Amino acid sequence: MNSFKERLQFLWGDAKPAQIARDLNWSISGVLRIFEKDTIPKAETLVSIQKLKGCDWNWLMTGEGVPFPKEAAAGGNQELHEPVAGYNAKWIAQSIQTVPEVRDTLGNPVDLSEFVFIPRYNVRASAGNGFPVGNEEPLFPMAFRRFWIEHYLNADPKDLSVIKVRGDSMEPVLCNNDNILVNHAKRKPGNGLFVVRIGGELVVKYTQIMPGSKLLLKSANEIYEPFELDVAEPDADVEIVGRVEWFGRQV
Repeated sequence: MNSFKERLQFLWGDAKPAQIARDLNWSISGVLRIFEKDTIPKAETLVSIQKLKGCDWNWLMTGEGVPFPKEAAAGGNQELHEPVAGYNAKWIAQSIQTVPEVRDTLGNPVDLSEFVFIPRYNVRASAGNGFPVGNEEPLFPMAFRRFWIEHYLNADPKDLSVIKVRGDSMEPVLCNNDNILVNHAKRKPGNGLFVVRIGGELVVKYTQIMPGSKLLLKSANEIYEPFELDVAEPDADVEIVGRVEWFGRQV
């Protein structure tokens, strides 16, 4: 068990992150951070884990030895590894690799586990006549509050990305250079504001389901005419990329 995540899973078996958080009186976001990024928690949490489960300190910290050395000795078929005396919260804090403390502009500490970092891609969805799909390597991450993503959008952060808008066809709803948060889990044709790939181009439009597997694409700017696409046509090179959940704009 080389990773701390694996050791945590061993101690709790099939328990879900919510149960682990309740057992430790800890935030579920902190538990999820361990499972998603394999981070090591703070010293106080490590102490709580050891006291609750009675496991060996050295095994909990490093994965070396066995989790329950007394049971191993009684069974006679595992390596004997006695707990190392003298461990305490201060020693643990000095021994693990910790994330540098982050503070806001007022000097208040910030818990990074409360945020998710969504990739911002060098791709633009045209609010005009279409814009070719460009380089799909992310440029940088954009931070959003995890609680807002999970409880207001009801979205999985892994399904989200941020891209830019180009053009004026969605004005005044969306403007040129707006950033939009796209939920790629919502890829079924529906009514709403969606990013759609047509051939090699991305467009952002209001979409409306029409009879006969047709999809009507409409602009907010009245000078642009609506048009229909047959999404069921075998040769139609059309794909719903995702639903627009949020936008950001520089004023």
